[in-house]
Amino acid sequence: MKKAWELERELRITAIPLDRRTHDSNWYDSDFQIPYGDNLIRLFWDSKVPGSGAPEIPYLSMVQAMGNRGFDVSAAEALLPQGIDLFNAGKIDDLRVLTAQILAALNQAPVDPTNPIHQFEHPSTWEQIVTSMGNVTKDNLLEEKTDLGAKIYQGWLGQLAGGSFGTAIEGYTGEQIHKVYGEIHDYITTPETTNDDVVYELILLDVFERLGCNLTAKDLGLEWVRQIQFGWSAEWVALRNLNQGILPPQSGSFNNPFAHWIGAQMRGMICGMLAPGWPLEAARLAYLDGIVSHEHNGVYGEIYAAVLTALAFVRQEVRTILKEAAAYLPQRSEYAAVVRYCLNRLKENDDPSAIWADFENKFKRYNWIHSYPNIAAVIYSLWFGNGDMTETFCLLAKAGLDVDCNAGLAGNVLGVIKPVPLQWATPIGDRLETYIKGKEVLSIQELAQKTANLAIRR
Repeated sequence: MKKAWELERELRITAIPLDRRTHDSNWYDSDFQIPYGDNLIRLFWDSKVPGSGAPEIPYLSMVQAMGNRGFDVSAAEALLPQGIDLFNAGKIDDLRVLTAQILAALNQAPVDPTNPIHQFEHPSTWEQIVTSMGNVTKDNLLEEKTDLGAKIYQGWLGQLAGGSFGTAIEGYTGEQIHKVYGEIHDYITTPETTNDDVVYELILLDVFERLGCNLTAKDLGLEWVRQIQFGWSAEWVALRNLNQGILPPQSGSFNNPFAHWIGAQMRGMICGMLAPGWPLEAARLAYLDGIVSHEHNGVYGEIYAAVLTALAFVRQEVRTILKEAAAYLPQRSEYAAVVRYCLNRLKENDDPSAIWADFENKFKRYNWIHSYPNIAAVIYSLWFGNGDMTETFCLLAKAGLDVDCNAGLAGNVLGVIKPVPLQWATPIGDRLETYIKGKEVLSIQELAQKTANLAIRR
């Protein structure tokens, strides 16, 4: 019997990208009809990623993700082939029953003591996390003369350019992307800023505008309920929990197989822009936001993204930022071990192809949306990109995986350090589109100005 991660990996490495030069994207809009019942079951047995069309089987990914979190998922794994057969045969009644059996097997999955994740410590509260950090500074390092407005605007531009670049190719391996597009040094098609990543940052910004540094995870979760109708993976579970009255931090951990995935990591940049030069405060904001939908390693991913962004306001060299930010992680966590592994390997080898081959093998058991392989891609691309946005994005295309999230983080960091090249800035103009009612079209300049007005200064 094949493991869930093996089935998912087979799906991923054989998936051939839709050529977005000849295919339209398929993003949600604000009138999107939320799937439920049998429609939701069908969607979770056969999905296509909006923007890129990459194939997904979320029920398969649930089993894989629970295995990565240290549970024995063999009982659920045994049912997966039958579920795929039932879906392909259109036997929805039987599929409904089998899906319930798979979810029950996951809910009852025992701990797998052989999983290496249990060798690590994973503090949950903010106080525990701070205590477990390395040598960090508690001060705001920003100089008063810093032009925050310009840096934050460029940060937003870099994030949205990266997201727009990656949307067309996310969910595929770098090898398959190269077969269709070759070397990628520019937008593949006319860029669109519609994305599910940024909407959570907009929510945090709204709550921060109302409550400032006193905001709580509960405040954020309830605002999700107000403004966001549907999410994916960890955010879908969190919204389901929130709407049933399960509030943070339980909203991010209760029955959430995806709690260590990239969903928190992909949105930490707003925390860094609100606490420019103040990495510890950026980490605190990221913690509050992260526990709405994630726990442990998933939350640490948002902390790392936030600290990378905050440090970009006061450091110019990306390799220095990558290394310094690692101290703000719980040092005995598995996430910190992943970051250390990546940084150590990069110090030992200056061959990008060899490094990425090593990383791919190291993280092959993890889903393409898991935080580990994706932070490896971010570190790899920033390290070898040496501050050049085009080269960094090119390296992310070679890595594949969740390219829009990764390029959004890398682009935000690079944009704060120096202005976004016109090649990447001009095509997206001043237009950000979302599927949130009342926020269908936003001005990037106005969004950046709002962020700058709220940013914590010395």
